[in-house]
Amino acid sequence: MTGSAPLSVAVIGTGRIGARHAENLARFVPGARLAAVADVNLPAAAALAERLGTPRVSADYRELLADSAITAVVICTPTDTHARLIAEAAAAGKHIFCEKPIDFDLARTDQALAAAAQAGVTLQIGFNRRFDPHVRRLAAAVTAGEIGAPHLLRITSRDPAPPSLDYLRGSGGLFLDMAIHDFDLARHLLGEVVEAHATGAVLVDPAIGALGDIDTAVTVLRFASGALGTIDNSRRAVYGYDQRVEVFGAGGQVTTRNVEIDNVMVSDGRGRHAAKPLYFFLERYGEALVAELQAFVAAVQQGRPAPVSGADGRAAVVIGLAAKRSLAEGRPVRVAEIG
Repeated sequence: MTGSAPLSVAVIGTGRIGARHAENLARFVPGARLAAVADVNLPAAAALAERLGTPRVSADYRELLADSAITAVVICTPTDTHARLIAEAAAAGKHIFCEKPIDFDLARTDQALAAAAQAGVTLQIGFNRRFDPHVRRLAAAVTAGEIGAPHLLRITSRDPAPPSLDYLRGSGGLFLDMAIHDFDLARHLLGEVVEAHATGAVLVDPAIGALGDIDTAVTVLRFASGALGTIDNSRRAVYGYDQRVEVFGAGGQVTTRNVEIDNVMVSDGRGRHAAKPLYFFLERYGEALVAELQAFVAAVQQGRPAPVSGADGRAAVVIGLAAKRSLAEGRPVRVAEIG
C-alpha cells in the first residue's frame, strides 16, 4: 500500500541469478530494502554486499531466517535445496520468492507448498517471462479476444550455448530446467495443459547425452480448451538467444519477435544485415527480472496473492515430468498421470 515501509529482503544464494536479484532489489525496487545476502561462498557474497552497500552478509542462511527484522527472502540456491528452504523460510514466517522449479519431485513440492500455506506467507515462483513487456502485450491481446479463440501456440526457446556439464548434472534435465519456462508460459497464455508428447535428441554435445540428458527437443501440448501447442528447444543457437512466441486464433495471430542488440539495418551490395538477438536471459529478460520482484513486493505489502503462485510452479513441474515420461516411453502422457 502507498506509504508503507520498505520490505526488508534477504537474498539466499548469490550466483548469477541471485546477484542480479540482489542488485535489482538494491537499486530498482523502491518498495524493498536489500537487508542481507547469504551464500556458502562467503567471499563472493561479501564482495556483492560491499558493491551494493548491503549491511549484512552471512555464509549461513539460517542466521537470516532467525532475524525478525528480515521480512522476506529470495531463494536462488541450487534446485535440490528449494523445497527445503521454502519450508524453513515459511516456518520462520518469511514471505518467499523462489527461483524455478520448486523441486524435481512432486512429493517434496507439495510439502513445500503446504508449509507456505500453513504459515500464511506469500510464495511467488520466479517465472520471469510472464513479466516481459512484449509477452504481456501478447497475453493481453489473447485475453482481450483480439485474435479470437486460440487454436495454436508456438514457442521457440533456444539458448546461445549450453551450460556447464557440472550444472547440467544437477539441473533435472532439459524439460525441468530449460523448457519449464516455456511450459509455464504456455499455460499462462492458453490455460491448463492436459497432455504432453515430447521427442528429443542429442545434437549439440555428446557429453550431454552421456549424462542421460538431451539438448534438443520438440514438445506438443494439448490444452483443456482443445487448442494445441508446440515448443521447440535447443541448448545452442549460434546467433544468440532465440525467444519467439506466436498464438494463432480464429480471428488472426499475435507474435513476439526476438529483441536485437540494436535495431540498425545495414543494406549494401551483399544484402541486408542486422544485429544478433540479445545474448542471454539476463539481457533479454532484464526488465522482466525487475518487474517480477516489484510484483512480489507489492503483493506482500498489499496483502494480495502472488501473481505467480506455488500452484503455478507445481503445474509447470507436472508438465515437465509429463514431457520427461513421454520422451522415455515414446507416447503422449496425460498430465493427470503425473498428479
